[in-house]
Amino acid sequence: MGALDGKTAVVTGAGRGIGRGIALLFAREGAKVVVVDPGVNTDGTGNDNGPADQVVAEIRGEGGEAVASYESVATVEGGEAIVRKAVDTWGRIDVLVNNAGILRDRMIFNMSEEEWDAVIAVHLKGHFCCTKPAAILMRQQRYGRIVNFSSGSGIIGNPGQANYGAAKSGIAGFTRVVAKDLGRYGVTCNAIAPGAATRMTQSVSDESRQLRARAGIGGPGGAARPAAARLPQLRDPEYVAPMVAYLCSDDAWNINGQIFHVAGGSVGIAHQPTPMRTLWKEAMWTLDELAASVPQQLMAGIGNPAPPPPDLDVRGRVVEQPASGGAA
Repeated sequence: MGALDGKTAVVTGAGRGIGRGIALLFAREGAKVVVVDPGVNTDGTGNDNGPADQVVAEIRGEGGEAVASYESVATVEGGEAIVRKAVDTWGRIDVLVNNAGILRDRMIFNMSEEEWDAVIAVHLKGHFCCTKPAAILMRQQRYGRIVNFSSGSGIIGNPGQANYGAAKSGIAGFTRVVAKDLGRYGVTCNAIAPGAATRMTQSVSDESRQLRARAGIGGPGGAARPAAARLPQLRDPEYVAPMVAYLCSDDAWNINGQIFHVAGGSVGIAHQPTPMRTLWKEAMWTLDELAASVPQQLMAGIGNPAPPPPDLDVRGRVVEQPASGGAA
């Protein structure tokens, strides 16, 4: 008997990579799966039914039950159609995994409005478009599991990913709020910040990789990973699936509103964003007091993640470096 026996699950972005691994494991654990994937390129362009159809065929070949959906998550109509596919096929929806995503990496000073809008639409709006119709049904049936996909890029930050990082940070906040909206109805909502080698990580430019390496950032999600998680054999996208399946099982009934970092054999829980250190006084702070207290107390031991080059002063002016060599 599988951990998801009898459950109906929707997995978006399930034609390749992490989503494919989740869909396959869900089916092996007894779930009936709607494999959602319009078969777009990593930047969201194009369309191909093949990836979703291939995963459905693979699940059916192993004796499982699955149907394909080629809808876009970026529209309300698409999200409703995705959820309706599960209900029309099997009568209900028990699990929603919001995994679909695209990349349009660009440094903020070069990013176009279209690049911003496209990423926000698929990631952040896409989570809303699928979650709302699912939540209506889950609330009525007093049961449901929702797993969202955030990223270290939204939690810690990655160069060249203002659009992606903003969306993923928004998804983290979205997860915490949805958990509180639905928890009283027996529905949980958690998020995964994954690390895995996928098409999306392969599309990251060499310039971005170099910037992240200099900043000590590893992987597509932006967070530094344990050494073992960097080994190629541990970075397969399938390694993310077990934690997702666990969060969707009945065993995880009391886990809600949490964000988990999952990469290779590493599973960690993110600390909730609460103040780590506080300055306090009864009256209003003056600028002179803050100038003295913030660096010495509030920010003690906390470095600048992207410090300016050493030849610039505090006003951004180039400082002439002293000539090398001894005195004349």
